[in-house]
Amino acid sequence: MISVEPFDKLGRFQNEWLNARHHFSFGQHHDPARMGVGALRVWNDDEIAPGSGFDPHPHREMEIITYVRAGAITHRDSLGNEGRTEAGDVQVMHAGTGIVHAEYNREPDATRIFQIWLLPNKRGVQPGWGARAFPKDRSERLQVLADGREERDADALPLHADGAVLAGTIRAGQTIVQPLGAGRHAYLVPATGRVTVNGVAVNTRDGATITGETMLNITAIEDSEVVLVDVG
Repeated sequence: MISVEPFDKLGRFQNEWLNARHHFSFGQHHDPARMGVGALRVWNDDEIAPGSGFDPHPHREMEIITYVRAGAITHRDSLGNEGRTEAGDVQVMHAGTGIVHAEYNREPDATRIFQIWLLPNKRGVQPGWGARAFPKDRSERLQVLADGREERDADALPLHADGAVLAGTIRAGQTIVQPLGAGRHAYLVPATGRVTVNGVAVNTRDGATITGETMLNITAIEDSEVVLVDVG
């Protein structure tokens, strides 16, 4: 089964520096029908104004993945980590027993990110952070960017969660076939462009919940960038 939540139906938050859409319940936006998919609890679509960002704040017992869609995000945390992650790349923070972090847009233009939270499959892990640059040409497949599944992709950033984050670019008319294990779920968002998933249309920044499918045929209606989370 594939159900699509249109972008214009997503929860909203906006202030002078942040324009956010929430695919699931988050903060003051609560929808009991949209509390997550499997281990996936948060998918925020954030636009951060230049010279602004999230001041230091704490997290515990959550795996937090940031996929940068445009611009770059600069990370600092209480462990002494600092780094800049740019468009197309990903960073992972293991909140574990507790971490304080800040995320800033130090760029001259707006930065756009997907912020994805997964429930950990083990509690009490050592907090940590990592980031990685990935090849920008992903047209042949969805590349695994972060992975905590039982058979983890060795090239991906590790996760303490039963899930993986994948992304790829698909040319208009091209189809990518993506397997999905029995009993697993997926959530797919086109960062740009429009696609069909097993014949179901998913427009730019819509969210598609996928259950009970073991093979996904993702066809680009126009040139598209797709992000997918595979969870138990």
